[in-house]
Amino acid sequence: MLQELLDALAAPAEPLDVVMLDGFVCAVLLREQPVPAAQWLPYVLDIEGRDVSPPRQAQAARQAVLRRHDGLRDAISRRQWFDPWVFELDEDAAPGEAVMPWAAGFALAAERYALPLPPGEEAAIEALALIYQYLDADHWPAVTVALADAIGELEPPRRLDEAVEDLVRAVLLLADHTGPTTPTRRSARR
Repeated sequence: MLQELLDALAAPAEPLDVVMLDGFVCAVLLREQPVPAAQWLPYVLDIEGRDVSPPRQAQAARQAVLRRHDGLRDAISRRQWFDPWVFELDEDAAPGEAVMPWAAGFALAAERYALPLPPGEEAAIEALALIYQYLDADHWPAVTVALADAIGELEPPRRLDEAVEDLVRAVLLLADHTGPTTPTRRSARR
């Protein structure tokens, strides 16, 4: 449904596909301070952030994207499993090919809204490696030496479900280091 709404946006809009969108939204959510929807949503509906679609047409897509955002926010803040959206490819395709668009969407948002990673935080670098292993090195963030080392130690997944598990595990591990807080952690800070 959401992919159909995105596909229906009027040219010259270039919306993210649902797989990239899912990774993008997860990276946006990995901030201790929320990124307002008015800042990130235009880049989901058009990769350049242009307001190019008629308001009524874009509104249905916006609402669907925000519903997905809210569902992911709830799962991540509670550190619960979620099902990332990935396209299933033919049987001969490597699992990394199916999750690469998700990782690309994540990288796009992580670059635009820099993830606040603590310096020298090995667990966070290892979590990032689980995502960035699916991208070419020129798409890695500035922590490339530590990240390259962590990626070099990974064994590529053999099955799609293993690749999907990498994504979810990485997001939940990163959430422990960057945000958003769980209701328990939030109340403990008062």
